[in-house]
Amino acid sequence: MSAFKISKSGRNTILSATLVAGTLDILAAFLVYAVILEKTSPARILMSISSGIFGKAAYSGGTPMIITGLLLHFVIAFIFTVFYYLILPGLAFLRKRKLLSGVLYGIFIWLVMNLGVLQIVFKGMPMPDPNAALIGMGIVIVAVGIPISYIVSASGRR
Repeated sequence: MSAFKISKSGRNTILSATLVAGTLDILAAFLVYAVILEKTSPARILMSISSGIFGKAAYSGGTPMIITGLLLHFVIAFIFTVFYYLILPGLAFLRKRKLLSGVLYGIFIWLVMNLGVLQIVFKGMPMPDPNAALIGMGIVIVAVGIPISYIVSASGRR
């Protein structure tokens, strides 16, 4: 149990990385999917996140489901940040290569979410086409993987 004790400094690092990565990721999703591609709206993106727990009812739940989606989004960012924080000391070959580490972690996150979590939560969900996969993976690399890598590494985590 003591192996997972996180110092106050570590908690601040995790909180900072979570807030930066979660904010960049959701803003990138809004920008790409709602503004540039005009496929959906920010509210629908957040309701989609809520639908992982509440199913189709999330789409008719209004503001509470939008807020729930945002909170769930940050919970997911928090989980991936804590995981990175905990595994970093064991990744000696990547500690010095923050950019490479962030890119690889972004790919890992995308794979876990798209091949694991989303397939379990939304049974029968088709895999994204290659172009959509590259866009999604690019967002996760730039908005989540790289920021988490740099923020956690900057904390002096060894």
